[in-house]
Amino acid sequence: MYDTDLLTHEAVVLLQQLIATPRTSRNEGEAADLLAHFMEEKRYADDGCELYSMNREANNVWCVASGYDSTRPTLLLNAHIDTVKPVSAWTRDPFTPEIEGDCLFGLGSNDDGASLVSLLQAFRVLIQHPQSYNLIFLASAEEEVSGRDGIERALKQLPPITVALVGEPTGMQPAIAEKGLMVLDVTAKGKAGHAARNEGVNAIYRALKDITWFQHHQFEKVSELLGPVKMTVTIINAGTQHNVVPDSCTFTVDVRSNECYSNEEIYQQVCASVEAEVAARSFRLGSSHIDPAHPLVQRAIALGPTSDGKPRKPFGSPTLSDQALMPWPSMKMGPGDSARSHTANEFIRIQEIQEAIEKYITLLDGLKL
Repeated sequence: MYDTDLLTHEAVVLLQQLIATPRTSRNEGEAADLLAHFMEEKRYADDGCELYSMNREANNVWCVASGYDSTRPTLLLNAHIDTVKPVSAWTRDPFTPEIEGDCLFGLGSNDDGASLVSLLQAFRVLIQHPQSYNLIFLASAEEEVSGRDGIERALKQLPPITVALVGEPTGMQPAIAEKGLMVLDVTAKGKAGHAARNEGVNAIYRALKDITWFQHHQFEKVSELLGPVKMTVTIINAGTQHNVVPDSCTFTVDVRSNECYSNEEIYQQVCASVEAEVAARSFRLGSSHIDPAHPLVQRAIALGPTSDGKPRKPFGSPTLSDQALMPWPSMKMGPGDSARSHTANEFIRIQEIQEAIEKYITLLDGLKL
């Protein structure tokens, strides 16, 4: 048995300490130190036996439960340390944790502090008795910017993973698919000339045709969970002065992929369809998906309704997480509401943390992978 109230209290105190420690992306060092200190304090049982080993790579910190066996499947619990920068509309100090009623206010309280501390507490309970799988808890850095010194760097140091549970604010609903991201830089070429004479080739006009294609093109395969691939032109630049026909027009396209296409496949279709030059900044942030019949998903459904009475129903998430960098099946589920993320006066309800700890333990204790 475990003491839910004590676990929740410890989680809230730890989250308050994290809020008071600025940890924007690529600046998580002090927060990683704080987490490592907490993990070290809880590392040994009362009889002196080591419960888990601790590791760190850059600002990523992780624990591997004792008794690791390479012949067993391995479950990864993951949440991220970093936050975005606070927006200007905050009316509170984003780095001062404040509790009002059941709400804890502070930057990163909802995204992703609540999931981080809840998963860590669940990990500590689960390792106190044997499971049929290996268990790893990873607090990752640079998630908000998909940085290369974040989870991508840590994963190179981990043993093979079978499946992952990613903590993100989903209202404890199981997200079994997630859209990927690819950013395209597109350049239309023309020929400079004097705007007063009928000369030159206007690169803006050449770009318009391709921009219209991005606006209206529909990819054939539509995901039941994530819908269609979405392409949005978000930035455009051209011209040097009013009387010069521009010889170059560049624009940026935000592409949100579904699990039906790899980013490379989308890129190839784009290049075959537009006249301008197209360069992808990266293909690394792909869409993710887990089979609805997977034991992790089925046990999540079996948890029953959420605390607000809603059925626990698998869904597809439009927002990006560290799942994009995981080459194995993963499910996203955590306390809080995605609509609170990246907003002024962000908060998490303490009751949401308590429910998350309880539901994580129920979900994973005795799970057969």
